[in-house]
Amino acid sequence: MHEYCSLVSMMCRAKDPDQPEFHQAVDEVVESLSLVLERHPHYCSAKILERMVEPERVVMFRVPWMDDEGEIQVNRGFRIQMNSAIGPYKGGMRFHPSVNLGILKFLAFEQVFKNSLTTLSANSKDSSRLGLNSSRGSSRVTATDAPSGFSIFNPRGRSDAEVMRFCQSFMMELWRHIGPNTDIPAGDIGVGGREIGYLFGMYKRLCNEFSGVLTGKGLNWGGSLIRPEATGYGCVYFASEMLATRDQTLEGKTCLVSGSGNVAQYTVEKILDLGGRPVTVSDSDGFIYDEEGIYYEKLALIKEIKNVRRGRIRDYLETYPRAAYTPVDHSLDYNPLWNTKADCAFPSATQNEIDGKDARNLLANGVFCVAEGSNMPTTPEGVELFVQEGILYGPGKAANAGGVAVSGLEMAQNSMRYGWTREEVDNRLHLIMKSIHTSCVEAAAEYGTPGNYVNGANIAGFLKVANAMLDQGLV
Repeated sequence: MHEYCSLVSMMCRAKDPDQPEFHQAVDEVVESLSLVLERHPHYCSAKILERMVEPERVVMFRVPWMDDEGEIQVNRGFRIQMNSAIGPYKGGMRFHPSVNLGILKFLAFEQVFKNSLTTLSANSKDSSRLGLNSSRGSSRVTATDAPSGFSIFNPRGRSDAEVMRFCQSFMMELWRHIGPNTDIPAGDIGVGGREIGYLFGMYKRLCNEFSGVLTGKGLNWGGSLIRPEATGYGCVYFASEMLATRDQTLEGKTCLVSGSGNVAQYTVEKILDLGGRPVTVSDSDGFIYDEEGIYYEKLALIKEIKNVRRGRIRDYLETYPRAAYTPVDHSLDYNPLWNTKADCAFPSATQNEIDGKDARNLLANGVFCVAEGSNMPTTPEGVELFVQEGILYGPGKAANAGGVAVSGLEMAQNSMRYGWTREEVDNRLHLIMKSIHTSCVEAAAEYGTPGNYVNGANIAGFLKVANAMLDQGLV
């Protein structure tokens, strides 16, 4: 690793020793950038990396609200505004008990590169470009005024009225820090269409304006077709582009998918559209394996279980008892889902779900294509194994950029006060993912590591942001 890169990595650990996820995200990027800095030392003298790993702004605030029993709950909200060199901040909001500042910083840092890779035409008369930069927001309960003690907010299990009151309180502070030309939040884990609606409603009331300040909105009030599907569809499109470099397609491929939320559902759907055979989905309690394949009618059941009933994935067996369900076993040092014969894997649940042993199991079971639907789902050991073995490995900052891509398309449609058809948005998404794939391939080849999508994504994303920062001076 370049000496400057090592110094930046050590600096991050010294400043924030309790943020391992953030350290992991930084390490992966700076290792790739050693190739760039040897050729372009002016980035070192300008201290671009030190500036890039430090958020431009971290907002932390209190979120008080009342539950259905009349007890006062107090949450802590965050918004990380990481980098605005190429456009307004853009990133998700996460409502989940696992959230902490280190996780939010890792997500925001990843988003810098993801947004940089997602270069979108705004399709206006002047052919202007829509630039997106990185921001991340969240809420995590740290204490409560109620006598019951600590309370972790999680939308699962809460009534619609409780979720509404929480979202309204959250927006009572967040509205000061966002706007259609400043910071455009989107959904993430725990923040779906219901939550976006409540948040948007309160923003509209506070600001007395109807603007495209959030993405993932409902179709009848400013949302875009294909937005719910975008991350999953985009991930499969990226996998298809990788397979095409070896003259292969998804037709007939057996595919492992983790998760059962929005990303996983539409990953399964697009795999089916392209002729693949998805056989697994999961949630935090366990996973199902359906050897016959999870076809369209089975996927419709999964959507009903997770989106309507808000149930658990094991409920799938009530309708399809020939499938196998494996509950989570915390005594194991590997995830059995990844120890299954397959051709392709689409981790779509959460960070660090594939460790070194899981990666070895995937390789031993014949998997030669991995496309990450979630953010940083593979540990450094796993990434190293995939790269060493030379399999097709699409890192999340490239493979799951479809979500922010269609968020950008939603922003463009809001600006024009015009909506595109489903086919138009899907075609634009497909073209964007092809463009991202091309950028990764070309950057990796230019810096001496052809076929290495990790290096390609990091380098291509870095160069655009770094050059913009240089152009704009020391700010």
